[in-house]
Formats: sequence, C-alpha cells, structure tokens
Amino acid sequence: MNTIHVDVVSAEESIFSGEARFVALPGEAGELGIYPRHTPLITRIKAGSVRIEQADGSEEFIFVAGGILEVQPHCITVLSDTAIRGKDLDDEKANEAKAAAEEAIKNAKTDIDLAKATSELSIMLAQIQALRKYRQKK
Repeated sequence: MNTIHVDVVSAEESIFSGEARFVALPGEAGELGIYPRHTPLITRIKAGSVRIEQADGSEEFIFVAGGILEVQPHCITVLSDTAIRGKDLDDEKANEAKAAAEEAIKNAKTDIDLAKATSELSIMLAQIQALRKYRQKK
C-alpha cells in the first residue's frame, strides 16, 4: 500500500505525524487532494479542516487557521500558527469568539481594526465549519 508521511505543526507543538493514504485541505484557490508521490508543491492554505486518511483507514481531522503547505513526493508538511485536533475543538468557545469578532466589526474605529476583526471572524467561521465536518464523520 502506498503511503506518504504527513506532519502538521502549529506554533506550539506537533499536532500530527504519521503515514497517510490521502490528505485533503483548503488551498487558497480551492480544495487540494494529495496522494503519495504527488508533484512537489509549496502554497498557502486557508483556514479550514485538514482531513488525513491514515494508513489503517481511520481519519484524522485537524483545524488550521491558514498556513503553508509543502508537498514532496514522500512527505507533506502543514505549517500553521494555529492547529487544533478535531476532537479538541470546542463549539462553545468558537461561538463565543465568533460573537466577539462580530461585535468588534460593529465597533471598529479604523480600517486596521475592521481588517483584524474581519480576519478573526473568517477564522472562527472556518473553525465552526470544521467542527461540523468532524462531528458528521464521527
């Protein structure tokens, strides 16, 4: 069976390291699907869920708040400031952060404040969507 080594790393820790048959994640221009021996690639990724089909057939879901993807024929590396395992996603915290970002948008006094709040809102919406995907697969 063909597999590819996958590493998902956040600013704080290594979130996942193991062999996979397939990896799907949100690229800037659309969803990316990667199999072993994929053409080398470096690209930015959007906030969303990384789905890893492991060698044993099980799936791992990880939320990333954007980042960088590097693909080599036998290795995939996902680097993200924030990466959270699907099982560790907290619906209540995500909804509270979403509400706070929406409030910050309403109260933004400068373009910079508005841009920060809008970015935070898009990340929280992606996290909530990733949580829903994770729960559907369970």
